[in-house]
Amino acid sequence: MSNVVVYGAGGTAGSRIVTEAADRGHRVTAAVRRPEALTWLPAGVKVVTGDATSAQSVRELATDADVIVVAIGGGERALWRDAAENLVTVLRDVPNPPRLIHVGGGATLLTPNDTPLLDEPDFPDEYRDAALGQADALALYRSSADGLTWTYLSPPPVEFHPGERTGRYRTGTEHPVVDEGGRSVLTYEDLAVAIVDEIENPRFENMRFTAAY
Repeated sequence: MSNVVVYGAGGTAGSRIVTEAADRGHRVTAAVRRPEALTWLPAGVKVVTGDATSAQSVRELATDADVIVVAIGGGERALWRDAAENLVTVLRDVPNPPRLIHVGGGATLLTPNDTPLLDEPDFPDEYRDAALGQADALALYRSSADGLTWTYLSPPPVEFHPGERTGRYRTGTEHPVVDEGGRSVLTYEDLAVAIVDEIENPRFENMRFTAAY
């Protein structure tokens, strides 16, 4: 059993990660900016006011945590890098720092030509800021997280949506995992399964991975 802190616990990904971890018997702290907005909670989950870009918040919650999951969203480009930079800076000064798992962007995955999907000429403008922010966060972990244990999980770049929890998925590292038809598909529910599987059985320490059916 692990002590798991989930930043962004009220969001589409975060809420499912909270549920999956709690259902498996982990001690879960749901960190959200507005706790009063959470109208659901699995039994035993603790809710706190928390912000991944706040040094004080991370320092307080890291003390008893085994794992910090970052599943934040909805901000401008700087949000993801600011959160990653804050987490790396603070956790370096925490004795026995928790492991860090960041739910990242699928647009940072690579094309068959080994260029980021977000650099493709037809990449939608409305998603560019978020994609660039997630790319900034990944680059920061890779260059500046020495001494910490981190993992960055990229979902499929397009076909990623709420749906059924099947408990199955396949993994890759830098390129999307595709099926026989060339599609890369995953539900948020099975993303949560992949996250909690990684908490319980680490396979991708200090690297990025991706998951799909």
